[in-house]
Amino acid sequence: MQLLEFEKPIAELERELEKLRSKTSSQNIDMSEEIAMIEDKLAATRLAIYETLTPWQRVQIARHTQRPFMLDYLAHSFSDFCELHGDRRIGDDHSMPGGFARIDGRAVVVIGHQKGRDTKENLLRNFGSAHPEGYRKALRLMKLAEKFGLPVVALIDTPGAFPGIGAEERNIAEAIARNLREMMVLRVPIVAVVLGEGGSGGALGIGVADRVLMMENAYYSVISPEGCAAILWKHRKHAPEAAEAMKLAAPDLKELGLIDDVIPEPVGGAHHAHDEAAEAFKGAVLKHLDELCALSVDDLLEKRYTKFRSFGEWLEA
Repeated sequence: MQLLEFEKPIAELERELEKLRSKTSSQNIDMSEEIAMIEDKLAATRLAIYETLTPWQRVQIARHTQRPFMLDYLAHSFSDFCELHGDRRIGDDHSMPGGFARIDGRAVVVIGHQKGRDTKENLLRNFGSAHPEGYRKALRLMKLAEKFGLPVVALIDTPGAFPGIGAEERNIAEAIARNLREMMVLRVPIVAVVLGEGGSGGALGIGVADRVLMMENAYYSVISPEGCAAILWKHRKHAPEAAEAMKLAAPDLKELGLIDDVIPEPVGGAHHAHDEAAEAFKGAVLKHLDELCALSVDDLLEKRYTKFRSFGEWLEA
């Protein structure tokens, strides 16, 4: 598994523990006291590292290649997924899967960004960066959800919308802007969950929701820390400082009132225990769907409008 820089002290203790256990097994030597001491030290080190993660460390966890992606959550938390393809204009975008599914027996429409774990899959999924067709497909599926009275669950995990020439030629800015407008008045409940990266308009293009949730080690920001550092400090090495200043981590955004809930992850991040992360994800989504589905359409739309109008803080002299 990919080892992050700040996790190296944990890995060293794990190797030391494994050596002691191996020695006990192979040489029949009682090393229970030494093993217990290392286990205590390992537990304390894990606690010290994972309970005091910096925003930049959370960004690194959010980008971990073994972290569960959209289709992993679909497999663990949903059933009866029926994928629908194409935007009915240009083609299909494999970086934005979507379709009908059930969660705990409740029928929903699920859309989201999908990344890849190897080169071949990343090329297929375009590294999780959707083209205009992806956003138009997402809107087509949301309109289907509205037609059949089904809630929408949007799963966000993208460094940003694809910035290539072809995407500009097919008007990606218009596709995202249309989604923002249409999601604001969609007459069914919308729950959005930031699974890992929530980058810029690429994330917001499916992120206008009645409830916006974030996995504990995800981030949600108008620009990447590296991009911010390159603009403000003229060098990407200042990314950790940028991440701190930008308040992009889930706890900061919850405190600012920009998201509605933080979904706890297993110790060390969701990539250490997919099942446990998916169970927490499922519980949070169901809780908010139950609350939203109890509202009338008029109340739902009014609360959504009020939610986004209330964002921001001002200081008056």
